[in-house]
Amino acid sequence: DSLTNSILVAHLLQSAVIMSSLSLSHVLLLSPSVCLSNTGDGNPRESSPFINNTDDDKGTLYDGKNMALFEEEMDSNPMVSSLLNKLANYTNLTQGVREHEEADEDEGAKKKTVKSPQMGTFIGVYLPCLQNILGVILFLRMTWIVGTAGILESFIIVSMCCSCTMLTAISMSAIATNGVVPAGGSYYMISRSLGPEFGGAVGLCFYLGTTFAGAMYILGTIEILLTYIVPSAAIFKAEEKAQEADALLNNMRVYGTCCLTLMALVVFVGVKYVNKLALVFLACVVLSILAIYAGVIKTIFEPPVFPVCLLGNRTLQNHDFDKCMKTEIIDNLTVTTKLWSLFCEGPELNASCNEYFSLNNVTEIQGIPGLTSGVISENMWGSYGPAGMLVEKAVPSVPASVASQDKYMPYVANDITTFFTLLVGIYFPSVTGIMAGSNRSGDLRDAQRSIPIGTILAIPCIVIIIKSILKYLSCVVVFGACIEGVVLRDKFGDSVKGNLVIGTLSWPSPWVIVIGSFFSCCGAGLQSLTGAPRLLQAIARDGIVPFLQVFGHGKANGEPTWALLLTAVICESGILIASLDAVAPILSMFFLMCYLFVNLACALQTLLRTPNWRPRFKYYHWALSFLGMSLCLALMFISSWYYALVAMLIAGCIYKYIEYRGAEKEWGDGIRGLSLNAARYALIRLEEAPPHTKNWRPQLLVLLSLDSELSVKHPRLLSFTTQLKAGKGLTIVGSVLEGTYLTRESDAKRAEQSIKSAMAAEKTKGFCHVVVSSNLRDGFSHLIQSAGLGGMKHNSVLMAWPANWKQSNDPQSWRNFIETIRETTAAHQALLVAKNVDSFPHQERLAEGTIDVWWIVHDGGLLMLLPFLLQQHKVWRKCKMRIFTVAQLDDNSIQMKKDLQMFLYHLRLNAEVEVVEMHDSDISAFTYEKTLVMEQRSQMLKQMQLSRTEREREAQLIHDRNTASHAALNDNSDATPERVHMTWTKEKFCTERTRNREPNASVAVRDLFNMKPNQSNVRCMHTAVKLNEVVVNKSQGAHLVLLNMPGPPKSRGGDENYMEFLEVLMEGLNRVLLVRGGGREVITIYS
Repeated sequence: DSLTNSILVAHLLQSAVIMSSLSLSHVLLLSPSVCLSNTGDGNPRESSPFINNTDDDKGTLYDGKNMALFEEEMDSNPMVSSLLNKLANYTNLTQGVREHEEADEDEGAKKKTVKSPQMGTFIGVYLPCLQNILGVILFLRMTWIVGTAGILESFIIVSMCCSCTMLTAISMSAIATNGVVPAGGSYYMISRSLGPEFGGAVGLCFYLGTTFAGAMYILGTIEILLTYIVPSAAIFKAEEKAQEADALLNNMRVYGTCCLTLMALVVFVGVKYVNKLALVFLACVVLSILAIYAGVIKTIFEPPVFPVCLLGNRTLQNHDFDKCMKTEIIDNLTVTTKLWSLFCEGPELNASCNEYFSLNNVTEIQGIPGLTSGVISENMWGSYGPAGMLVEKAVPSVPASVASQDKYMPYVANDITTFFTLLVGIYFPSVTGIMAGSNRSGDLRDAQRSIPIGTILAIPCIVIIIKSILKYLSCVVVFGACIEGVVLRDKFGDSVKGNLVIGTLSWPSPWVIVIGSFFSCCGAGLQSLTGAPRLLQAIARDGIVPFLQVFGHGKANGEPTWALLLTAVICESGILIASLDAVAPILSMFFLMCYLFVNLACALQTLLRTPNWRPRFKYYHWALSFLGMSLCLALMFISSWYYALVAMLIAGCIYKYIEYRGAEKEWGDGIRGLSLNAARYALIRLEEAPPHTKNWRPQLLVLLSLDSELSVKHPRLLSFTTQLKAGKGLTIVGSVLEGTYLTRESDAKRAEQSIKSAMAAEKTKGFCHVVVSSNLRDGFSHLIQSAGLGGMKHNSVLMAWPANWKQSNDPQSWRNFIETIRETTAAHQALLVAKNVDSFPHQERLAEGTIDVWWIVHDGGLLMLLPFLLQQHKVWRKCKMRIFTVAQLDDNSIQMKKDLQMFLYHLRLNAEVEVVEMHDSDISAFTYEKTLVMEQRSQMLKQMQLSRTEREREAQLIHDRNTASHAALNDNSDATPERVHMTWTKEKFCTERTRNREPNASVAVRDLFNMKPNQSNVRCMHTAVKLNEVVVNKSQGAHLVLLNMPGPPKSRGGDENYMEFLEVLMEGLNRVLLVRGGGREVITIYS
C-alpha cells in the first residue's frame, strides 16, 4: 500500500534527522520547529515552541516536571519527602492525648495538648522494675522462706518463679520491640495481639494485680514501721499473747489507710515528684543490698553478735529478758532472772513453774554463726508445719506431758500454716517487677533517645531479670550458709530482740537494712499507685468496657485523676485484709494470668508469621513462649488452685461481657489470623471487618499466561510467589482461555492440570482457577472481581510485564495490561508487575547482594514490606535492603535521610538509606526527541490501523453484496425480487480511493514532519528518563529493584505513551518489580 509505504518513509526520514542531530550535538536540534535560547550561563534552555505553550504560562512551565509521571495521583499518593516531613515531629504517644488508632478527625479544631513528663529509660523503666523486684519480699520474707522451705526447695521456688518471669520477659521484649507501645504497656501488648476481649479481660486482671501490689507494699511499709522502727506507735496493744495477732492487724489497717492516703496525694500532685523520690528510694535500696553483701563477707572473719536463747530445743522471744539463764549468782546469792518470771508464778526459787521449763535447760547460740560455720548443712531441708507450731532446733530435749499452755509462753511459733505451694504464692510477687516500667510506657520519652542502648523495654527487662535471678539465688545460699535455722524461721525477728532478720546480717548496722527496706516499700507502693491508674486509663480510653469510660478522663496534663481514685479504693480493700501473706497470693494470680497471655501472644505471632511481626529483639522463640505459658499456668494452680479458678472466672466474665457488648475495636489481633485455617465460622468472621494493618499480608492473585500447548509461559512467576509468601496466607493462580466454556471445557481442565503441575514443581501452595471468557480482558476482570471466597479473597495481583508489546501486531495485548492496572486500582488491590521474570531466581540461593527499593511516592508502604517478606525466604536471605528516595529542590536531603532512618527504625526494618537529589533541570534534547519519536510512532500506527480498517471495510462491502445477490436468487419464482441498492459500488469505491490516496499520503507525511510533542508527554518522558538515569546508576547491579508504578493516564488516548514511559523507566535494569499500592496502609510502626 502506498499510504503505508509513505508513512514508513516519513518515519525513517525523521529518525535519520533525529539521529544526525544527536550525533552532531546533544543540545542542538535540527528540526525546523525547534529553537534554543541561551540564558547566559552557558546552558541552553528550551523556548516555548517546544511545548506548545504561551508566554503567560512560562513562569510555571516546568514546576515539578521531575515527578510529572506521578502527578495525577499526587493527592492520594504523596511524595516521600512530604510524608517524612510529617513524621519528622513524631514522638511517642503521651497520656494526655487520644490513642492514635481512635483519633477522631471530625472533632473540628485540634485541642491543645499538654505533654506529660517524658522519662528516659533509666527513670522510666529501671527504677520501677528495680524497686518492685528488690522490694518487700526480699527484705521481709526471703529469710523466712529459706528457713521454712530449706535451701534446696528455696532453690526450686526461686528457679521456677524466675524462669517464668525470664521467659515472659523474653516474650514481652519481642512484643515491646515490635513497634511503639503507647500508654497501657502490657495491656496494650496483649489487646493488640489477642484482640479486645482477651485484652480487656487480662488488662483488668493485671490492673487488679498491680493495685493489690500497691496494697502489699503499703502493708510491708507499715509492718517495718510498727515492728522494727517505732513499735511504741501502735494504737492497738495486746494485753495477752493470744491477742497480739489481732492487735497487729488492726494497727496495719489504720496506719495502712493513712499511708495510702498520703501516697495517693503524692501521685495526684504529679508523677514528676514520684520520680524525684524514686531516686532517693533506690539509693537506699542499693545501699541496703551492698550492706548485706558486706555483712556476709564480714561474717567470715568476725560474725556479728546476735545471741539466740533456746529452752530445750525451743526458740524463745527475746523481748522481755536480757540474760539467757534461769538464775544467776549475785553477791554469792542465787537469784532468778526475768526469764524465770516469764515461766514461773513468782520470782522465788520454789515457785511453781511451767513443766517444760523445769525439765529443760536454757542454752544460748549465735544467731549469725557465719559463712564458714557449716550451718548450711542444717538448713538444706525444709520445716513446714501448722499455725502455732513452735520453732525448734534439732537438738535433744525433754518433752512435757501437757502442752496446752505453750501458746501462752514466749516461744517463737508459726503465725500461719506453712507448705510449699503457699511459699510459691508468697514469693512470686518479688519477680513481678518487669511490668512496672511497661505500665508507664506512655510517659517514656521518644525512642530516639533509646536507640544507642537498644530498645526501650527489652534490654532493661532482660538485664534486670538476670540480675534478679542471680540476686535471689545468691541470697538463698548466703542466708542458708550464714544464719541459724531457727532465726531464719523467725518471721518477725523475735528471737533476736525484734531485729529485722536480714538486718542482723548487714554491716555496719541493722538500721541500714531497716531504713532501706522501709524506703524500698514506700517507693514500690508509689510506683504501683502510679502505674495502675495509667493502666486503667488506657483500658477506659479504648472504650471496650463502657462502664469504665469515666476513668479515662483526668487532669489537663493527662494525669488519670478518676482512675487514681478507684485505684485507691481497691487498694484500701487489700489493706483491710491487713496480712502481707494473704495479699501476696492474690496478686500472684493476676500477674501470672497476665504473663500467661503475654507468652501466648508472642507464640501466636511467631507461629503465624504475620508481616507486621518484626521485633528488633531477636532472641526469642515460640517454644520458649509456650514453655513460659505452661509454667505460668502450673504456678497458678501450685500457688493456690482456688485463687486460680477465681481469677480465671473473673477474666472469663470480663471476656464474655466485652464480647456481649460487642467490642467495636479492631486492632489486628492474632486470633483472626487463625481464622484462615478454619471453615465456615472462620470465613464468616473474616467478613465481619477488613483486616487490620498489622495483619495485612499480600494475598496474591497470580495472573498467568498460557501458550498454545496450554503450558505456563512464565513458571518463574510461581517461584517468586513461593518466595514472597513462604507458604503463608492465600495464593490463587488464575488464567484465562478465550472462547466459550461449552467448547473449551476440556481445554480448561487441561490448563488447570498444567498450572497445578507447575505449582507443584515450583512448590507454590495455593488454589488454581481457570476461566473461559470471550476475550482475555473480560476474563482477567472476572478473576480480579470474583476470585476467592468470603474473607479469603486476594488483596494483591501479581503479573508479568508484557515484554514484546512493541513487536506485537495486536495492540490488544498491552491494552489488556493497562486495563488490568485500572481494574486493580478500582478494586483497591495492590499490583505487582515483574519485568524479566524469567531471569528471577528459582531455588538457588542468591549470593550476597542487595534488594533496592526506590521509594518515590508513598502509596501504603508495600514497597518496604515486600523486601522484608522476601528476606524471610532462603533464596533472598543474604540480600540486604537498600532504600532510595528522591529529594527535590526544596527538600533538605540530610534531614530527609535522618527522618527516613528513624521511620525505618520504628518499622523495625534494617536497611541502608540513601537520598538521591534530583533537582529540577532543563528538559534535554534527548528527552524531547525521544518523546517526538514516541508520538510519531503512535501516529504512524494509527495511520496503519486506519489503512487496515479501510481494507476490512472493502472486504465487508463485497461480502454484503454477495450475500444480497444470493438471497435474491433463492426467492420464489412468483415473487418479484427486490433490487439491492449499494451505497458503495466497485466503480465508486475505486474512484474515491484513487482520488484520496495521494493527497492523504502527502498530508500524513507532512503532519509527521511538523509534529510537536505534547507538553504533558515531554514532562512525563523527562521524569522517566531522569529517574532511569539515577536508578541505573545506583542499582544496576542489584539482585532486584522495586519501583513505584505510576498510574495509567485518565484518558485512554495516552495508553501507548504510558507503556513507553514505563519501558523507559525500567530500561537497562535486569530484575524489576513495579509496585502499585491498593490505597491502604499495609505497614505500621505500632505494636
